[in-house]
Amino acid sequence: MAYSVAVAGASGYAGGEVLRLLSEHPEFEVRTVTGHSSAGDPLITHQPHLRSLAHLTLQPTTPEVLDGHDLVFFALPHGASGELTAQLTNVGLAIDCGADHRLRSSDDWAAFYGGDHHEAWTYGVPELLLRAGDGSLTKQREALRGATRIAAPGCNASTVALSLTPGIAAGVIAADDIVTVLAVGPSGAGKAAKTHLLGAELMGTANPYAVGGTHRHIPEIQQALRDAAPATTADGAPATDPTLSFTPVLVPMSRGILATTTAKLVPGVTAAQVRDAWQQAYDDEPFVHLLPEGQFPRTADTIGANTCLMGLAIDEAVGRVIIVAALDNLAKGTAGAAIQSANIALGLAEQTGLSVNGVAP
Repeated sequence: MAYSVAVAGASGYAGGEVLRLLSEHPEFEVRTVTGHSSAGDPLITHQPHLRSLAHLTLQPTTPEVLDGHDLVFFALPHGASGELTAQLTNVGLAIDCGADHRLRSSDDWAAFYGGDHHEAWTYGVPELLLRAGDGSLTKQREALRGATRIAAPGCNASTVALSLTPGIAAGVIAADDIVTVLAVGPSGAGKAAKTHLLGAELMGTANPYAVGGTHRHIPEIQQALRDAAPATTADGAPATDPTLSFTPVLVPMSRGILATTTAKLVPGVTAAQVRDAWQQAYDDEPFVHLLPEGQFPRTADTIGANTCLMGLAIDEAVGRVIIVAALDNLAKGTAGAAIQSANIALGLAEQTGLSVNGVAP
């Protein structure tokens, strides 16, 4: 029998993408969708592309409506899900696509979000390298097995963390002086009407935002890098806390992230050792693919797919590695990661309901 599923925040972009992927999942049955101001409307009014779910009507987003389902996906604005999830009494697996349960540090939450800090849930990026207490390396998917509460990642955060953790874990790149610049589509900002996201404001221009270390995904990335790093460097010194210069740029594409990240090479490390670190991390991964040497990804090749494509180069003149990563911010960046993590938590095949094939042209 299929697992019963509810999606809170079903009228937005993230909620719509969760529903699109769930509609093709053979083990999940969407029974309930909720909204706030949209409660009472047919789902199809807000998600006209989801024809197979046209029978559903948006209900109020309350604990009473959501309780009793096997799975609940939360696709709510940051700060909206934490209080709600605390009131659930009869939900087997809850997955939050917002930020409320991502950060372990209350200080980081206060500095970048504000308001009440809620308990951190198991982080939903299965491919991330994770340093165990004995110093050995595993993957985040091991922590997801049997989990009942999962925090899906920030789309920018998972893109950059996946770009960097192989090098951090292998000790071939330095954790300080990391620089990343991301070209991002505006759908990551949600569906609410905002002047700077209007087509007239975006078409024909590229607009930087959250410049100067203010973007909310910075502590999430640093948390993932700390989780992968060894306790000491190769010469026995304490590991350096990761520092990150992070600059996102809105570009006129509805979906997608192209992250160009650079980091200093550890002295004496060879180009072969660097590439081997990323190959060891991702060669067996179904959804994170390191491209052949000399090739770099396009966002167009990831649209609609649960894939992160990655290219790698060494700039010998300045002693830095350059990682270029592309993914669909709504698919692999949010909804796909949530469903992939749910599959693992429930003991289903990890790839169930998820495709590596994008849409072209």
